[in-house]
Amino acid sequence: MEMERNQQKIPVTDEIPVVDLSNPNEDLVARAVVKASEEWGIFHVVNHGIPPELIRRLKEVGKEFYELPETEKEAVAKPEDSTDIEGYTTNFKGWADHLFHRIWPPSRVNYRFWPKNSPDYRDVNEEYAREIKKLSEKIMEWLSQGLGLRREAFKEGLGREKVEYLMKLIFYPPCPNPDLNDGAPPHTDFNGITFLIANEVHGLQAFKDNNWIDVKYDDSMILVIIADQFHRMSNGKYKSAEHRATMDTEKTRISWPVFVEPNLDQVVGPLPELISGDDTAPKFKPYAYSDFKFHLRYGLPLD
Repeated sequence: MEMERNQQKIPVTDEIPVVDLSNPNEDLVARAVVKASEEWGIFHVVNHGIPPELIRRLKEVGKEFYELPETEKEAVAKPEDSTDIEGYTTNFKGWADHLFHRIWPPSRVNYRFWPKNSPDYRDVNEEYAREIKKLSEKIMEWLSQGLGLRREAFKEGLGREKVEYLMKLIFYPPCPNPDLNDGAPPHTDFNGITFLIANEVHGLQAFKDNNWIDVKYDDSMILVIIADQFHRMSNGKYKSAEHRATMDTEKTRISWPVFVEPNLDQVVGPLPELISGDDTAPKFKPYAYSDFKFHLRYGLPLD
């Protein structure tokens, strides 16, 4: 796929856009990110600046956790009476096992839910948190500029320094009847933006133009998914990508999405600068993030 002459050329992998962040012309990179967010809501980034060795180690310590006996994994289990999402759960919303824990900001990190089996787990996840935060904030700046706003607009709208980064380790074991079991059913993410890496087993699909498209990736890529809050903050300009996870009959798939989200009290809606004119009416109501999640969880109307 080729953009206009004054824009960066975006190669595609199975049609999912790929944006090369190493282009020295930052304006062209920003335009490519904006175009992919408007048209797809999902894209790969390469040459993103996160060291490959760090990503390899992150995958290694995550895989080691899922190789533990079930009794040892239960040491970081989500408490039965907990109303928060952090902790280890089995068969969460489908066939997969999940481990949730926050990695940023430090004030919201609870090491009770970080595996202790590997001495490297904490160091690796803390380093990855710093790196993914830098990448996230850079993409937020470009998305802000794409709307003609100050570079800080998206970060401010999501909560400034209170923005939270939630790590999720997802373990999809082989499934003998993949047509009968979803790894994850079709959905959009609740949060602002998601960054995902995975092992070599593919299974993610994106929905576009009435088709499910296989999302293929390799170790050089990080997948970026625009989620509901950025769709609403942009007053609909950026697309919240619908996606799902399928199962493999023989191989185990593991993925590491990081969800960038507001804290529960943060009120999120169309950015004020976008709805100031007579012809720019807000398309969405503002909600505290906790209320937004409550409405979606119980199927209540939003707008």
